Amino acid sequence: MFVSGRATILHADLDAFYASVEQRDDPRLQGRPVIVGGGVVLAASYEAKRRGVRTAMGGGQARRLCPDAVVVPPRFAAYVKASKAVFEVFEDTTPWVEGISIDEAFLDVSGVERISGPAPDIAVRLRAEVMARVGLRISVGVARTKFLAKVASAVCKPDGLLVVPPDREREFLHPLPVRRLWGVGEITATKLNDRGIRTVADVAAVGEPVLVGLLGKAGGHHLHALAHGLDPRPVERGKRRRSVGAQSALGRSHTTPAEVDTRLVALVDRVARRLRAGSRVGRTVTLRLRFGDFTRATRSHTLPQATADTALFLLTARTLLAAAQPLIEERGITLVGVAVSGLTDDPPVQLALALDGHDASALDVALDRVRAAFGSTAVTRAVLLGRDHGPAAPLPHDEPDPDLDLGAD
Repeated sequence: MFVSGRATILHADLDAFYASVEQRDDPRLQGRPVIVGGGVVLAASYEAKRRGVRTAMGGGQARRLCPDAVVVPPRFAAYVKASKAVFEVFEDTTPWVEGISIDEAFLDVSGVERISGPAPDIAVRLRAEVMARVGLRISVGVARTKFLAKVASAVCKPDGLLVVPPDREREFLHPLPVRRLWGVGEITATKLNDRGIRTVADVAAVGEPVLVGLLGKAGGHHLHALAHGLDPRPVERGKRRRSVGAQSALGRSHTTPAEVDTRLVALVDRVARRLRAGSRVGRTVTLRLRFGDFTRATRSHTLPQATADTALFLLTARTLLAAAQPLIEERGITLVGVAVSGLTDDPPVQLALALDGHDASALDVALDRVRAAFGSTAVTRAVLLGRDHGPAAPLPHDEPDPDLDLGAD
């Protein structure tokens, strides 16, 4: 049963973020189809999306679908700057902000309604303020729960505002396809569709035991709760990331093992530096791969002790990559990503002794200081010299997709 409550949670999601920043910064691109990234599409404007271009699509296929598209290289520094400016607007709206990626966040406005008015009015002003101060369009969903607010913002894209009143939640949610449920990817959707479960109403009707039989205990319980409007999670202010990661598109052309390793080295170096900059350590290293047939696989290994040691992360990632080599040879590879999870604050004392005559962590810290003073390319690994290791994008920090854990084999 859908429970009562007020619609005071906002999900704010920037529209086609990377492409919109490019259109904002270059007036010649406004109103034109824009593709960010050449070998693989990192982002597409809505003008390009209407022609069938999608994120993670091969660049050749995207250009065939939209031959008049303007293809631009990614500028991650510009995207980070724009994201910070948008989050300043969020923080000026309410102190209860939970960022879940570079371009979206949840806001709880229940504590500011007395001085700022009802949630829908706050959402209207928020959208206007983001446009006025940052020059970007943003879609906002307003609902009683985080899940419903997120679905609402997705439904009203682009540049929309949708309020889901508590007494109309079932009317809004149940006609939607199962892919709208948080965490349902292609694999899970196919399993459900094969059983005739195509809408959220179908999920709500079949009962939790059937879902558990199809998807396992955690997945079945999760979808059963969402289909019945149950999502008790609050907006968590100041919530720290549970993982830090980066990914790099490799394109559709043949990539040699040495080229993949070069990208892996650059990604691990980037992730480890970000951990140390935030005074954090992690235990679980996850390798994420996307293949030429668009299937995906993840491989992970948990270390005995949390660390921010670049060399240890790299050794672990290379071991995981070697184990996945048969799949890479069979299907080809178009994207590689590395993430470190199980994060905790860096302990004030060293828990392990360096018994081999050197301290790798001291070297990492020294290199970090040089890069901070003279730029990220002032010191680099020999394997990266003269090599194009491609742009690296942050991994999304949304709720995990259960399909990722199913692997591709």
